[in-house]
Amino acid sequence: MFHRWGPYTLLGFGLLMAVATSGVVGMDRRQWYVAGALVAAGAALQLWWDAKVRIRPGPSSASVLYYVLRWAVAFVLTWLNPFFAFYAVVGYFGTERLLPPRLVKLGLFATAVIMSGSQSGGLPPQGELGWVVFGGLLAVNIALLIVFAHLADQEDRRARDAAATITELERTNTALQQAMDENAALHTQLLVQAREAGVADERRRLAAEIHDTIAQGLTGIIAQLQVVSGADDEKLAREHLDRAAALARHSLGEARRSVHNLSPAPLEHDRLPEALDKTVAQWAERTGVRAHFTVTGTAEPLHDEIEATLLRIVQEALSNTARHAAAARLGVTLSFMDDEVTLDVRDDGRGFDPLAPVERTGTGGFGLDGMRARAERIAGSLTVESEAGGGTAVSARVPLVRHEH
Repeated sequence: MFHRWGPYTLLGFGLLMAVATSGVVGMDRRQWYVAGALVAAGAALQLWWDAKVRIRPGPSSASVLYYVLRWAVAFVLTWLNPFFAFYAVVGYFGTERLLPPRLVKLGLFATAVIMSGSQSGGLPPQGELGWVVFGGLLAVNIALLIVFAHLADQEDRRARDAAATITELERTNTALQQAMDENAALHTQLLVQAREAGVADERRRLAAEIHDTIAQGLTGIIAQLQVVSGADDEKLAREHLDRAAALARHSLGEARRSVHNLSPAPLEHDRLPEALDKTVAQWAERTGVRAHFTVTGTAEPLHDEIEATLLRIVQEALSNTARHAAAARLGVTLSFMDDEVTLDVRDDGRGFDPLAPVERTGTGGFGLDGMRARAERIAGSLTVESEAGGGTAVSARVPLVRHEH
């Protein structure tokens, strides 16, 4: 705005001051004609440059011509009346935009000559004293130019350093963001691998269960039926048929239990918080233990495998509490945090020694080792705190993996 409107404003102010002081300075009619023509020429020159600078900004032969002609107009006007130096002061501003580097100092010196002449009482200096005063003022103006140029240099250097620092920070931030994106991708990949490993482990577990229970039961049934087919004694045949029926019922129960372990029924229609709330309430009603369920943080839909794992851990922990703890109170807390979900089950039962080996139960559960294995299959962890008479706390921490849909 200053480079566009400043020359007009200062030229007009200089003209007003010249009119006000024309009697004191002693301008005659001929000088006023010259001054008027130069004021019009200065305004026309500025109009020409405003149109030119839109086409070719930056130092050029046209900008050098503009600066020289503007200086010449200001010099003659200040010669006629020192108050026209208000117009000449524009020579200090935008020099780097108008002159090539080798002419910048010369342009500033030429402007300092006009300003010193105005400050010393007008051009040309009168007498020896006038020249001395002019020379002193010129030296002061040049010294001020040197000081301000040095300060401007320092400011430019600081600006360049700041720009370089900002550029480096942007580069570092970009690299950091790329690293974070890579870490996120690796985290996702690890979760996928953990899920695949968990699926493989679950398949092996189910294969072992089928081999140990259903397959053996079917083998026993076949064996009993083979005895029946070759038996002549009706009582003996009936006994073996009863054994075969018992084995069939047992195998059916094992098959149902395996299917139940694959697809948790409470999650068929509810998300994890609602399923846990109902599970805890039903357990409390069945066992008579006072129990409550709490959710902290902002609940989010979790990946199906995460929800199934946490539900199984709670079911196993509740089962252990009912069988072994003799607790009066129990609390289950599900906590949603930035990048993980924690599940805490605490009771005030008799407690136990967590370091003592725990055998796998015969009722379909897998105890603490099974809960820990479930958590580790999805890249989580499980810790147990307990002491005799001090209750038990089971805490599972798993990654917060949101539902895929």
